[in-house]
Amino acid sequence: MPGFADRDRGRDRGYGGPPRFGGGGGGGGGGNRGGPSGKFGNPGERLRKKHWNLDELPKFQKNFYQEHPDVTHRSPQEIEQYRRSKEVTVKGRDCPKPMIKFNEASFPSYVMDMIVKQNFTDPTPIQSQGWPVALSGKDMVGIAQTGSGKTLAYLLPAIVHIQHQPFLEHGDGPICLVLAPTRELAQQVQQVAAEYGRASRLKSTCIYGGAPKGPQIRDLERGVEICIATPGRLIDFLECNKTNLRRCTYLVLDEADRMLDMGFEPQIRKIVDQIRPDRQTLMWSATWPKEVRQLAEDFLKDYVQINIGALQLSANHNILQIVDVCNDMEKEDKLIRLLEEIMSEKENKTIIFVETKRRCDELTRRMRRDGWPAMGIHGDKSQQERDWVLNEFRYGKAPILIATDVASRGLGGVFVAGTRHDSPRPREGEGGHIGSAPLACHPVGLERCGGCEICHQL
Repeated sequence: MPGFADRDRGRDRGYGGPPRFGGGGGGGGGGNRGGPSGKFGNPGERLRKKHWNLDELPKFQKNFYQEHPDVTHRSPQEIEQYRRSKEVTVKGRDCPKPMIKFNEASFPSYVMDMIVKQNFTDPTPIQSQGWPVALSGKDMVGIAQTGSGKTLAYLLPAIVHIQHQPFLEHGDGPICLVLAPTRELAQQVQQVAAEYGRASRLKSTCIYGGAPKGPQIRDLERGVEICIATPGRLIDFLECNKTNLRRCTYLVLDEADRMLDMGFEPQIRKIVDQIRPDRQTLMWSATWPKEVRQLAEDFLKDYVQINIGALQLSANHNILQIVDVCNDMEKEDKLIRLLEEIMSEKENKTIIFVETKRRCDELTRRMRRDGWPAMGIHGDKSQQERDWVLNEFRYGKAPILIATDVASRGLGGVFVAGTRHDSPRPREGEGGHIGSAPLACHPVGLERCGGCEICHQL
């Protein structure tokens, strides 16, 4: 594998002159290119679809994988046995063999030092199979539950990819772009990117709505190799020419199913139009409905699909699920009795999911009035308040959290007993939901059952 010398970022070189990576003057379009987009307009309506001429674009390298001798010497039977034991299935041409040990990935020493420091023993299944595919420069789809280690599955190959690209120069946008559905998930990914990026001398930033634009713009103007963004805020900056995607050659769509659920498909398509078509694209999803399949067909070329577990999510047998069908008049009393049982053990935490923001506020006020240590979170609360509430919940200062789906998949690693106070909405591609609320799941381990809305939220 090629050497990985530390990079002197050299951000102050190359002022002025035309863009080196095609695409002409930034992402905006139409008149008043530097001004803000209309508040009530269609997001991204001033972004013009770029017409790329691959013959004129600078070539870039994306295949860095050299199979470790230990991987080469494993027989097809051993590989099949490993995949079967870890419930790994692959589709696509020329899929590399999985790597079973960290040293088989041949990551640079400073990345391996971070892995050793965090006391990881072996790669997770999605990492074992995903790293060889990503390092080979192939497009891929990874279908795995939240908490499966997918963040490192795409970030560590991203670091290798970036180290093989030309240095950023003044005015260049990010080389790696990670699109995430929520600010909470984006912030989680940013924490990991910052931790590993420091060791690699790479800079990253997190771009999301609900926070001041100034610090985010300054990060982009100074130059970052890795940008983690929610679609709305990124489109805002692209329209205002605060950044561009001319240098982007490594694109990650994290929790693609969730982004489609939240209505981000038009924004995602506008963003992808700004990225050169010979990029490497990695799409990650917990489910595989037809909308996500269509997105993969549109954005990925000759991709490898990796699935961990069953394509159709089913109930996790390590989790006790209790479904109580009742009418609205009974819900309050049943919820209180359930909470008394759950909270009798001091270390327990409880999340109560409700359908609407109004219901969240009403239930939070009522429970606090009755002496329960409850806090609420939903999309109308400020980013600062949401962060504070989540931290209070994570560290047990407020062990009852009442939430709309704003907390969706943003609470990884939190041991909870959950209850849904309103009827769950069925979603295509997930396990079936049954009955009316309340519905309670009592996790035996830090796993997602996959068969109910609550654990989908976690």
